[in-house]
Amino acid sequence: MSDSETVPGAAAREAPGSAPALPQEALEIASGYAFAGPALDLGALIWDGHCLPDARIRIPLSVLNRHGLVAGATGTGKTKTLQLIAEQLSAQGVPVFLADVKGDLSGISEPGTANDRVRSRTAEVHQQWTPTGFPTEFYALGGAGHGIPLRATVTSFGPLLLSKVLRLNPTQEQSLALIFHYADTKGLELVDLKDLRAVVAFLTSDEGKQELKGIGGLSAATAGVILRSLTAFEAQGMTDFFGEPEFDTGALLRRADDGRGVVSVLELPAVQGEPRLFSTFLMWLLADLFHDLPEVGDADRPKLVFFFDEAHLLFDDASEAFLESITRTVRLIRSKGVGVFFVTQSPKDVPADVLGQLGNRVQHALRAFTPDDQEALKATVRTFPESAYDLEEILTGLGTGEAVVTVLSERGAPTPVAAVRLRAPESLMGPVDGAALDRAVRESRLHARYAQAVDRESAYEKLTGTRAARGEETASAEPRGARTPRGRRHEGEEPSVVEQVMDSGVFKSLARSVGTQLGREITRSLFGTARRRR
Repeated sequence: MSDSETVPGAAAREAPGSAPALPQEALEIASGYAFAGPALDLGALIWDGHCLPDARIRIPLSVLNRHGLVAGATGTGKTKTLQLIAEQLSAQGVPVFLADVKGDLSGISEPGTANDRVRSRTAEVHQQWTPTGFPTEFYALGGAGHGIPLRATVTSFGPLLLSKVLRLNPTQEQSLALIFHYADTKGLELVDLKDLRAVVAFLTSDEGKQELKGIGGLSAATAGVILRSLTAFEAQGMTDFFGEPEFDTGALLRRADDGRGVVSVLELPAVQGEPRLFSTFLMWLLADLFHDLPEVGDADRPKLVFFFDEAHLLFDDASEAFLESITRTVRLIRSKGVGVFFVTQSPKDVPADVLGQLGNRVQHALRAFTPDDQEALKATVRTFPESAYDLEEILTGLGTGEAVVTVLSERGAPTPVAAVRLRAPESLMGPVDGAALDRAVRESRLHARYAQAVDRESAYEKLTGTRAARGEETASAEPRGARTPRGRRHEGEEPSVVEQVMDSGVFKSLARSVGTQLGREITRSLFGTARRRR
């Protein structure tokens, strides 16, 4: 085939300026993306500095549960790439989860606005652009924002994830796991942080120490560190993220009435100062999905595609056990129909064991201003298959909205590396007005279920006796001694959790029991996350 031949079926059109006919190398790249089944259209091939609009670069829908990576320096267009992929997934009936770190992904719910930049891009890639909004549900961690409050109970969050949030070392992490095990077996629900503090306070008392002798014990020093970490965490205003009603992650798998996948946007600007919290909370969502979803094997399309933004925060200072659990979750959740895309600045941010499982790559431009940047660039190039491009040169020369791509073909083999000029999103490229967000949230079917926090009887109330006896029906379903009448407080300062627990005799019967029905029903999965059986 001569250099003058073009892509089969392509017109002899060229980008404005000058563009020679496709050479052999470009033809081979383009043919690697000619998939037969449904696929997402990323954009047009770039070769020798020219955009070749009829050489389409695509991702098969069936391989999106093989996970992926979207990487690139700040300002290179990663957010718009997420928006572009999410739109097309929704249009093909696949639900999407997006973590909106900067607050500019809410626009996916509204039709886009044509301007000179949009018109120029769509002309370059021969895109039939139609302004379109997509069905969207807005969430906020603990209600810190406009969205529907998204909460988890401490029991279901588990010791491994909570240790990451509290910055505990491996020894303290093991001790926290022991506390959770004890609470599970004794039927003490850890709904919020005060429940956990009450259990820790009891287990450091003389009576509690006796209970722990048979399962390893808990040093006073370690318990003190855990209590101080909890206190500091609460002082930062983090208490609202733990509690009830707990979010049912099954809501992320919904389709709209018109068959399009619902795009779930978790707004995070209000908690940007607590990156460990939101990155770990995202991992809880993923682990909870893994815990609940059945095996489906390979399907023609994923059940959900989950975009994990600012992924480097998840791996920073992570314990060996934490990293192992991430690796196992990513490896195994594929067979449950969930695809995970990690979004970060450099592939080096993702551990090798996880990076090796990410079959689809969209790499935006990298900078090489410093020796560290240059080393990161070389490391990134080594993670790609053999290429017809000089990747070091092209990765530093890509413009905004351009990327280097390799994905898995329909038979699971890597496609040739392709430089791509990406299509323009059809939804609004920017944030939605706050009033419009509030209105959308109020009109959601989930609002009534999750808007109002509930503080029911759990470990704290049982241990401190601060909750009045409930009705006869509730009492008959609980073990004797599970509650005491509301304690009367003296005027002045409220006693500490430790004092309240030490003054309460209610735990004596609980501690001697073999475990309640709740304790027997709790099972823990990867990350030690748990739910009561539904």
